[in-house]
Amino acid sequence: MANTSRRALQLLSLLGSRRERSAPITLSELAERLGTGTRTVRRDVETLRGLGYSIRTVHGPGGGYRLGAGNTLPPLLFDHDQALAVAVALQTAPSTTFGLGDDAARALATMHQVMPAALRADMESLHLTRLRNHWEFPAPPIDPAALGAAGSAVRGRRVLVAETLRPDGSRPAPGDDDFAPPRRIEPHHLVVWAGRWYLVSREPAPGRPGDAWRVHRVDRLLLRPTTERFTARELSGGDLADLVMGSPDRGDTPASWQCTGSARLALPAHVVARWAPGGSVVEHVGAGHCRLTLGAWSWAGIAGILATFDTGLTEVRPAELVRACHRLAGRWADIALDDGTGPVVGSDRRAQGRGQG
Repeated sequence: MANTSRRALQLLSLLGSRRERSAPITLSELAERLGTGTRTVRRDVETLRGLGYSIRTVHGPGGGYRLGAGNTLPPLLFDHDQALAVAVALQTAPSTTFGLGDDAARALATMHQVMPAALRADMESLHLTRLRNHWEFPAPPIDPAALGAAGSAVRGRRVLVAETLRPDGSRPAPGDDDFAPPRRIEPHHLVVWAGRWYLVSREPAPGRPGDAWRVHRVDRLLLRPTTERFTARELSGGDLADLVMGSPDRGDTPASWQCTGSARLALPAHVVARWAPGGSVVEHVGAGHCRLTLGAWSWAGIAGILATFDTGLTEVRPAELVRACHRLAGRWADIALDDGTGPVVGSDRRAQGRGQG
C-alpha cells in the first residue's frame, strides 16, 4: 500500500508538471518514468480518479493522459528527487544570483515544516555548508515587490512608470546630477546575469531615433504598475545577450575588491562582457573598443585577467596596475627565453638572450 500511494503521488506530480496546452503524457512515457508496467499505470490513474482528480484520456496518435482543468493540487506535491532539488536550490542560488537570501531561507524553513517526515529527513540531510569562492560576490539586495512588478508587467505586456534610484537605493531630488524624471517604459524581458537582475525595455521618446531599447538594473528602479497595454516588439538585432552585456548605461558598479583597475581593450563590449569575471563592468567606448573595470586580490591578478583577452590594451589605470603589467611582462619574457637548462635570474637570462641574437 505504501508503494502504491508513493507511486500515485509521483504520477500526479508528473501529470501536474505538464502544462494544459502542451502535449499529453503518453502511457508508455508514464510507465517508463514510474518504472512500472502500463497496466499498473492504468490502475493508478483510476485510483486518482477515485480520489476526485480529473484525469483526462486524450485519444488519437498523440494521445495519453492529461490533468483536467480546475484541479486543486496539494500545495506541496513533491516526490523525493524534487524535494532534494528544491532544498539544494534554495541553499545555493540566493547569495550569488537572486539577492533574496533571507526570503529563500524562510521558504526552506516553511517547506521543512509541511513536508512529510520522510521527505523532511531527506531535505535536512542536505544541509549545506557553502565555502566562498573568491570570484563569487553577493547579489545586491532586491525588493521582492519590485521583482514581482517587473515580472508581472513583462508577462502581461503592461506599461510601467519607472524612476531611477541612486546606487544606494535613495531617490535623487530634482536638480541633483543623478535625477531623471519618471518615464513610461514597455518591459519586454527580465534577465539574470552575473548575479544581477536586469529589465530590458523599449522606451519610445520624441526625437529619439530607432526603437530605443534600454537595459536597467531592477534594484535601481522604483516601478509603478499601470493598466496600459503595449504590443510586443522584436528586439533590435535579435540578440538579448548582446544587448544586456553591451549596454554601457545599465547601472552597474564594480564589485568590492582589494584592488580595482581598468583598461581600454581593442574588442567590442559584447565580446568582452561574455568572458569578463562576475562583478566587473564593461563600457562601450567606440566601434570595436570598450573599457573593462574589474577587481582582484592583487594587481597582478587584474593584469593576468586582462592578458586572457589577447588584445591591445591602452589607458591602463591606476599606476599600480601598470607596474604589475611590467612585472608580468618580465616573467613571461623569462619563460620565452627558457632553454630548459635550469633556472636563471631574469635579468641575466635576458642578457643571455640578447648575446645569442
